[in-house]
Order: sequence, then C-alpha cells, then structure tokens
Amino acid sequence: MPELPEVETVRRGLSPAMQGKRIERLEVNRADLRFPFPPNFRERVEGARITHMGRRAKFLVTELSTEEALIMHLGMSGRFTVAGKTTADFHHDPGTNPAHDHVVFHMEDGVTVTYNDPRRFGFMELWPTEDLSSYPRIEHLGPEPLSNSFSAAYLNEALKGKAAPIKAALLDQAVIAGLGNIYVCEALFRSGISPRRKAQSVVGKRADRLARAINEVIAEAIEAGGSSISDFASASGELGYFQKQFLVYDREGAPCFTCGADIKRIVQSGRSTFYCGPCQK
Repeated sequence: MPELPEVETVRRGLSPAMQGKRIERLEVNRADLRFPFPPNFRERVEGARITHMGRRAKFLVTELSTEEALIMHLGMSGRFTVAGKTTADFHHDPGTNPAHDHVVFHMEDGVTVTYNDPRRFGFMELWPTEDLSSYPRIEHLGPEPLSNSFSAAYLNEALKGKAAPIKAALLDQAVIAGLGNIYVCEALFRSGISPRRKAQSVVGKRADRLARAINEVIAEAIEAGGSSISDFASASGELGYFQKQFLVYDREGAPCFTCGADIKRIVQSGRSTFYCGPCQK
C-alpha cells in the first residue's frame, strides 16, 4: 500500500493538472470501489472547481468550490494518470489496463485525470470542507513527519507506557500519520533501534535519533518520488526510485552496508520486519 511519500508524489503530480481547474465532466464507470460512491457522486463533483489539492497522511484531500472535499485513497493498486494538451509530461500510463479505469475527471482545459484500480481497494468519499477535522478516517491521526507537531519531545510523550514493540507503535497511525512498513524499517535501522525493543524504552537520545531518522527517510523518499516495489507509479507514469536506497527493507540475507552482517527478516503483527541485529539494539 502506498505510504506518505508515494501519496505526496501523486499529489504533486496531480496538482498542476487539477488545482484551480473546473471539473467539466466526471465519468464514473462503476457503482463502487472498496465502498460505494457517495450518493449523487457525479452530480456533486461535476462542475466544481478544485480550490486546493492537499494530503493528510495517506489520503488525498481535494477541496472543491462546493464547500465539500473529495477524499481519495489509493488502496493497494490505485493509480492516477494524466493525459492532455497542457504539457508534454502528461500521458496515460501504458502499464494500466483501461478496463480498470473506474473514474475519469475531464478538466475544463481538455486534460483528463484517470483513476485506475485493478483490485478496487481504493475509495472516494465526500465530506464538508469546514468539518474536515471530524472526518472519521482522519480525526484520530497523529502528527505527520516533517510537521511542526512531530519531534523527539512528542515521541517521548507518545510512546510513554507502550509495552508493544517500537515497530508496532510506529505503524499505529494515531501515533504518527502516514508511516508504513517500508519507512519504519528504514528509520529504525538508521537510528540503531531494534524493532523488538519496547516502545516505552525509546526515550531520550534514542527518541532524538529516531525522530531525526524518520524525518530524513521521509524527506529523501519524497525527493526520490517514493518507492516502486509493486503497483506504484506517479501521476506522470514514472516509477519512484527510493527502493534503490533501501538499507534493510526487502534485503533479507544480503550484507548490511554498515557492518557486513546478514540482514534478517522477522514477522511482527503479520508484517515483515527487516533489520540488522548487530547494528540495531
């Protein structure tokens, strides 16, 4: 599932094609994705102008001139592609099957933005813009990396009393929003913290190192356009390349770049965890 850097990459790719533009026509090719579309979905979106293309954690938050926000999630295999005449960089992704083009935004300047989702785990919902903080999938999210609300001091407080492994705590979206398996593994390695360590023990200097590592990993991943290890591609059809910088993720059995020991893999809460035993304590 795309994590914060991938969704931010998609947002940046869609913004030139959609922000400030009117949706001239909305093509909806099925009744549902993961969930049914909102009542009168086409009528509520068609003709609206997109006033702001935003993001919260792993959600795209598209504010409309109708005072509603179109909230979109990519699920496991959702992908947006842009085609039209405004820039040569906009093109349909040849890797997608048109049979899975479920929603098409026809913008006022002739650009089309197509949502393709073979597995249909993504979704689109509408919510009043003035009340976004109470949207159920967002209201309990923690602060985002790179935000002013996230710091070592915040981590010290958020992890207090948590006996769960630090890996599980960091995947809890109520603790930190937008982090997923890839970037947690990478941040724990960079900070020298074992994924098995109890979250409540990550305080002081460890929290300092971890907060810094999380911000570094997320910033570098955004700069690299995210990680393409499955279905992810940006709105321009380009693949992310942060996976070329992985230090531990998906490197089971390969030598650690720091100490030469084999990278290990364990399963925590049903997810693969990659780490280096000698480097992470």
